[in-house]
Amino acid sequence: MKIALCQINPTIGDFQGQSGLIRQACRDARSAGCDLAVFPELALCGYPPRDLLEQKSFVQANRSCLEHLVDTIHGIGVVVGLVAENDEDKSKPLFNSAVLFEDGKILHQVNKQLLPTYDVFDERRYFEPGQPALPVTYKGLRLGFTICEDAWNDKDVFKRRLYAANPVSQLAEGRADVIFNLSASPFEMGKRVFRDEMLSSAARKHNTWIMFVNQVGGNDHVLFDGASSVFNPQGQLVARGAQFRTDLVIFDTKLKYSKLEPAVCPAEKQVLEALIMGTRDYVHKCGFKKAVIGLSGGIDSAITACIAVQALGKDNVSTVFMPSRYTSKDNYEDTLTLAKNLGVFYDVIAIDAIFATFAKALVPKADPDNPGITEQNLQARIRGTLLMGISNRDGSIVLTTGNKSELAVGYCTLYGDMNGGLAVISDVPKTIVYDICRYINSQKKIIPQRILDKPPSAELKPGQTDQDDLPPYEIIDSILKGYVEESLGADELIDRGFESQVVQDVIRRVDLNEYKRHQAAPGLKVTAKAFGQGRRYPIAKRFRPVS
Repeated sequence: MKIALCQINPTIGDFQGQSGLIRQACRDARSAGCDLAVFPELALCGYPPRDLLEQKSFVQANRSCLEHLVDTIHGIGVVVGLVAENDEDKSKPLFNSAVLFEDGKILHQVNKQLLPTYDVFDERRYFEPGQPALPVTYKGLRLGFTICEDAWNDKDVFKRRLYAANPVSQLAEGRADVIFNLSASPFEMGKRVFRDEMLSSAARKHNTWIMFVNQVGGNDHVLFDGASSVFNPQGQLVARGAQFRTDLVIFDTKLKYSKLEPAVCPAEKQVLEALIMGTRDYVHKCGFKKAVIGLSGGIDSAITACIAVQALGKDNVSTVFMPSRYTSKDNYEDTLTLAKNLGVFYDVIAIDAIFATFAKALVPKADPDNPGITEQNLQARIRGTLLMGISNRDGSIVLTTGNKSELAVGYCTLYGDMNGGLAVISDVPKTIVYDICRYINSQKKIIPQRILDKPPSAELKPGQTDQDDLPPYEIIDSILKGYVEESLGADELIDRGFESQVVQDVIRRVDLNEYKRHQAAPGLKVTAKAFGQGRRYPIAKRFRPVS
């Protein structure tokens, strides 16, 4: 059987748009002589639809979209993910489903059995778990269908299984010749290697084809990397879709294919590509064309500008430099050089006069040579206000520039540098920001070397550097990975060799600044645990995991 894995980039609720993508992919697959076109999880409505699923009109629009596709696509079988209604009164009203249809008839339906409720997932909020399904015979092959999480419960892979059932094993026991996994599997650093190993293991163990078709693109904070794949019954990877862009992977089960070696791709390149895709999709899917960024002369605003240009094009990116009396001469030069290298619009708005007026009203006896926290934050808030004013004036979205390390410990200002519509690098630790910038410069010298070499500084008072208040970022990031991503306690981190006082200080800062993060702009998720939807901690609490 000749099969097309159709890796599309849906927008949540754009049923007309999704219908067009699906019909075009089916035309391309049919022209290539394919018998079957397979699409990702919830391809009709896009993933994750979240509380839109509680609107009857949304569910009906999803059903109408399916009916239109069934009526209009002919000459090829189609498997597509969608929301299906549940007729049982004593359970959740919906299923996360997939249907197989051909020439005006729905031939088969399966409902997702394993519904994740961890990290960014909350499917039990909306869906009823499906019942075990048998393979269906289509054009001489027995086809089994699983939906995303259904493939993530193999006892030989997961030490702690979250579910009793294993849908892949069920289909293998039903003598499936091919098992499909329709997915909306989010990107995170290192995940693709694990996912490949898991799917390869399942194909080898059950001596069957495993075909994984994944959504691609960004929907809000969640990024999907695509990389749809085919594993033969020996567990060898024999076909692979593109990463971070739409693709059509065509595969014929009657032909022999050579084993593919995994592509070697540096982690910083993968994260950069994910952020470019996520920024492009967020900006465009939210209805914007242009973005504005406040350049400071530091590495965070530099990387954000580089990402924005690659995502939106240089003509759609504006930058503004807002110096104060505390701004170094180097930053005047470095911001201008960066803007010229990127080819973007560059403006300068000095904030000293505005700052003097604000400071006189709030802190009349302030010492300009030794500004306190009020005066320091005033500068950040003036800059944030100016950026939002430019956004209003020009119809552009403000891209904030704070990284994960700063957001974690609260080294950022509410209603100041946190202002904006998208926090591009808010899930990128500071040390990885440097790695990505070095990678960017290895391709083409864009970021002035001095930006990479200078000590990080907010420049809100004379001679200030980040390390005046914080441990080195290498230490912070290592502790944050353990505390935030691995849920380790203080004692466990100290046992790893970190100094007790430093561990307790970092954890204290993370916990105390929960209120700031709840007011931050949406960010793009690239690690195992991002702040925001995936990490749900209370703001008002008494528990402290440190003494």
